[in-house]
Amino acid sequence: MFIDTHAHYDDAAYDDDRDAVLMSLADSGVAHVVNAGSDLASSEVGRDLSACYAFMWYAAGIHPHAAADAPPGFEGALTALLDGEKAVALGEIGLDYHYDYSPRGKQREVFERQLVLAGRLKVPVIIHDREAHDDVMDMLRAHRQHLRGGVLHCFTGDRRLAERAVDIDFYIAFGGAITFKNSQDISEAAAYVPPDRLLLETDCPYMSPAPFRGRRNDSTKLGVIARRMAEIRGRSEEYIAQVTAENAKRLFSIP
Repeated sequence: MFIDTHAHYDDAAYDDDRDAVLMSLADSGVAHVVNAGSDLASSEVGRDLSACYAFMWYAAGIHPHAAADAPPGFEGALTALLDGEKAVALGEIGLDYHYDYSPRGKQREVFERQLVLAGRLKVPVIIHDREAHDDVMDMLRAHRQHLRGGVLHCFTGDRRLAERAVDIDFYIAFGGAITFKNSQDISEAAAYVPPDRLLLETDCPYMSPAPFRGRRNDSTKLGVIARRMAEIRGRSEEYIAQVTAENAKRLFSIP
């Protein structure tokens, strides 16, 4: 049994066959999916999808790319979304210094406000961190005592970053990047992470694992990621699936 801890089935890439894709997941051993929001609109779609599919859960949040467009008082809208029956986390939130689609100061402001909100609502956070490791970790550490945990999603850092995340009791989710040819640092981190902090994800429709790079991703590719994780850690694919599913259920309170 696999749990995809980060997907974007609200994305337009699925507009032509969303239901067919979602209904096919069980055949590949996918038991649950967490759909992550990127802004208020996508978070609402995630909520609506979770109402249609028993295996789907959702997170609501404002991605750093969308920080500049965050409406005044967005905390109220997120609070309402996170009151939904199948809401499991606040996310995807964080910092992205690679694209800088939103000014860095605005990214930090919106990230900070969402960390405060997560602490108040007692929900875990799903963190986006691209080329902003120090600022992300400093902010998470500053809010650590108020947060109910969280995950660094789509991990592409090195072992040192993984150690810093584990030190504040965060989970680390690995996706297609561990199958790439230039993934030595990621693989070293994947070998290090304690088994009770390990998660799998696809970040679909993005980040397809090898040999599917360049094609639309979906949760059926979790098996490819799990096999590579099993090779890295010297364990069976079944063990990786079991451990990561147990961890996902614990973090997100999935029954």
